[in-house]
Amino acid sequence: MKRIFLYIAPLVLLASCAKNLDDYNVDQKNPAEVSQAPLFSNALKELTDDVTSPSVNINVFRFWIQQWTATTYQDEPRYNFVTRNIPENFWEPLYQEVLHDLKQAKTYATEDTEIEDVQRNNQIAAIEITSVYAWTVLVNTWGDVPYTEALSDIGQPKYDDAATIYGDLLNRLDAAIAMIDPSGEGFGSADLLYGGDMAAWLKFAHSLKLKMAITLADVDELRAREIITASAAAAFTSNADNAAFAYVSASPNNNPVSNNLNSQFTSRQDYVAGGPFVNVLNSLEDPRRPFFFTTVNGEYVGGGIGSSNQYSTNSKPSDKVIAPDFEALLLDYSEVEFILAEAAARWGIGGTPSEHYNKAIEASITYWGGDDRDVANYLAQPAVAYASASGDWKEKIGVQKWLALYNRGYDAWVEWKRLDYPQLEPAFRAVDPGIIPNRLTYPVSERTLNGTNVDAAASKLGGDDVVHKVFWDVN
Repeated sequence: MKRIFLYIAPLVLLASCAKNLDDYNVDQKNPAEVSQAPLFSNALKELTDDVTSPSVNINVFRFWIQQWTATTYQDEPRYNFVTRNIPENFWEPLYQEVLHDLKQAKTYATEDTEIEDVQRNNQIAAIEITSVYAWTVLVNTWGDVPYTEALSDIGQPKYDDAATIYGDLLNRLDAAIAMIDPSGEGFGSADLLYGGDMAAWLKFAHSLKLKMAITLADVDELRAREIITASAAAAFTSNADNAAFAYVSASPNNNPVSNNLNSQFTSRQDYVAGGPFVNVLNSLEDPRRPFFFTTVNGEYVGGGIGSSNQYSTNSKPSDKVIAPDFEALLLDYSEVEFILAEAAARWGIGGTPSEHYNKAIEASITYWGGDDRDVANYLAQPAVAYASASGDWKEKIGVQKWLALYNRGYDAWVEWKRLDYPQLEPAFRAVDPGIIPNRLTYPVSERTLNGTNVDAAASKLGGDDVVHKVFWDVN
């Protein structure tokens, strides 16, 4: 009887916990429905992964901007991004993982009756700010992209005009800012950027407005000036405000850089410091060098861009950079100060160029680990000081911003395109047409499934190639 009871008891307990047999057929690890919080978390991580990864299959901008170069395989440093289908691999996560999840998260937040209006509005605002950021990555990389008909049931969405998209994104950003109650709740721990701190999201939104505005400076000067004047005081004021994504030590939530360079995750030795980048650091005795790279016999050495390089004889990304839990930046205080320096140089607004230029450099050096003495010594050099550094404001700011955007290949590439500094030579044996790309070509899948609309977008550009520039890149 005891043995019979032991068999029957678990069945009774199970039956009492389930209303019907369908309850047993639920995969708790892959739910059919989720709330807005995990969707938002996943979108933030996917967005950060996409712009942070150094994988040659996804993100090769560090090569193009010559911060890093390769040892053996030179296709990507030489601008061959077709073999690995890099346009597809960079495009797809932004639409399918980031923007799709954010759209669904917004729907759930809007319909959520279990939270107060203040929290709902804060969640929608954070979703919108993240969405705007993701859309700018698409536009800055390709130009015209599917926008108004994207993320819908339309099988062949039209490609919207890139400038029109930018204008709408700025309007969406304004609407998101208006929704935020800094004292209210947001996503809490599901917010992997600011931990639910809506005052921080407000600063991020205004800083993103500055970033978008300065990108438009050559094509819509009036609007750019108005935005910067209105948002400068509400943007980041220290490194404590940075939009920094905190990775952890364990896979799969470690920094994707570590997957490609850290011996904990890989034995490959494919990446070394880029010669042009290291040469500038050396010429300026830059105090960030030990935080950026390792040394070879006490020296910082960079490899040729597009040339075969020995791993052992060139500097590598530092232990700090390849640490699994090293944070990734989506936007930082140094950028904000460089933007304000540029606005002051262009239009004489918001202080002096040198004031903001110095603050930008200080913010970068101290972020990486330098101290006040490092900052003072660096800024005292004639080749660094704003008054005596080489060239006009574009060159002064462009070179120093390139250095400050180390390890952020996508952002450095966008700023290089926009400011035209530093003046970089194309890679050795660069593939035809032999220039550093101004854009990625549209993915093969888009040409296959949405060819008519791709052709129309390419025709506006003058061709779907790396020569033609996105709308704001007019110089």
